[in-house]
Amino acid sequence: QVVAVYGTLSDLLSVASNKLGIKATSVYNGKGGLIDDIALIRDDDVLFVCEGEPFIDPQTDGRAQEEVTGSHTDWLTLNVGGRYFTTTRSTLVNKEPDSMLAHMFKDKDAWGNKQDPRGAFLIDRSPEYFEPILNYLRHGQLIVNDGINLLGVLEEARFFGIDSLIEHLETAIKNSQPAEDHSPISRKEFVRFLLATPTKSELRCQGLNFSGADLSRLDLRYINFKMANLSRCNLAHANLCCANLERADLSGSVLDCANLQGVKMLCSNAEGASLKGCNFEDPSGLKANLEGANLKGVDMEGSQMTGINLRVATLKNAKLKNCNLRGATLAGTDLENCDLSGCDLQEANLRGSNVKGAIFEEMLTPLHMSQSVR
Repeated sequence: QVVAVYGTLSDLLSVASNKLGIKATSVYNGKGGLIDDIALIRDDDVLFVCEGEPFIDPQTDGRAQEEVTGSHTDWLTLNVGGRYFTTTRSTLVNKEPDSMLAHMFKDKDAWGNKQDPRGAFLIDRSPEYFEPILNYLRHGQLIVNDGINLLGVLEEARFFGIDSLIEHLETAIKNSQPAEDHSPISRKEFVRFLLATPTKSELRCQGLNFSGADLSRLDLRYINFKMANLSRCNLAHANLCCANLERADLSGSVLDCANLQGVKMLCSNAEGASLKGCNFEDPSGLKANLEGANLKGVDMEGSQMTGINLRVATLKNAKLKNCNLRGATLAGTDLENCDLSGCDLQEANLRGSNVKGAIFEEMLTPLHMSQSVR
C-alpha cells in the first residue's frame, strides 16, 4: 500500500492499520531497523509494519529466517523458584549447545515447557544459584556474589549440564579452601587438647606434626602416635607407657628417663635420639616392641630393657653401655660398633646379629654367642 506520511508516528500506524486491516504497533525500514521517529522516513522508502512480532525479511524464506533469528533471539522470561529472569533464547542456547537449558529452549515448546499465568517458563530450581549460571551464559565470566555457596552453584551447573562452568567452579572451590596448616603443634595446644579429652577416650595423634615440641613430663600413656612427626622433641621423663609410636619419626629427640613400658616402636626412626636411663621393662610382662626400628647412633646408656624386642633393628654406633638386655631379642640386629660394655645379656637372643666392632668389655654376665652371630 502507498500512503502519505504526515503528522506523527502514531498517525502513520493508524493509517497503516486501516489500510492493511491489522493493529499496527511497529514500523521498520527495509533493512529491519525500527523507526521511532517519523522524521527518519524519506520519500519512496519501503516500510514494513507489524503487530509486535520480530522483523522478517520478506526476501527470505520465513521459516528459515525464524530458525536463524526468531527461535534463538526471542526474548523470554524464566520463573526460577518464584524469581523472574528475562533473557534470550540465544543466551540459553549458544554458549553451551549440549546443555539441558539449550535443549529446553532450542526449539519452541520442544520440551513442552510449562508457563505461569504471566507467560514465564517455570523452572523448579534455586534462583540464587541459577543467577550466576545465567550470567556466565551471558558473558562467559564466573561472578558469584558474597554469601553465595559455590557448592550450590556447582550442583546447579551439573544439573543443567553447563560443562565449562563446572570446571571453573571446581577450580574456584579448590582455591577458596584454606591452605593446610602443617605447622608443628605446640605444648600449649597439645596440653589443651589433652585436658579437653575424656580420660576413657582413645587419643589418636596419627600423622600429626609435633616437630621440636616440648612434651617433657607429660602423661602420654596409650596415645596413638603412629606415623607422627616427633623429631627433635623433648620427651624427657614423659610417660609413654603402651603408646603406639609405630613408624613415628623420633630422630634427634630427647627421651631421657622416659617411661617406655610396653611401647610399640615398630619401624620407627629414632636415629641420633637420646634414650638414656629409659625404662622399657614392664613388671606385668608386656614387652616393648622396637622390631625393625632405626636406632643408629642412639644413646641408651643405663636403660632397663629386659625382654625387649629389637629384632632386625639397626643399632649401628649406638651407646648401650650398662643396659639391662636380659632376655632381649636381638636376632638379626645390626650391632656394628655398638658399645655394649657393662650390659646384662643373659639369655639374650643374638642369632644372626651383626656384632662387628662391638664392645663387650666388663659384661655383667658371660656372653655365649652361637656360630650364626656375625
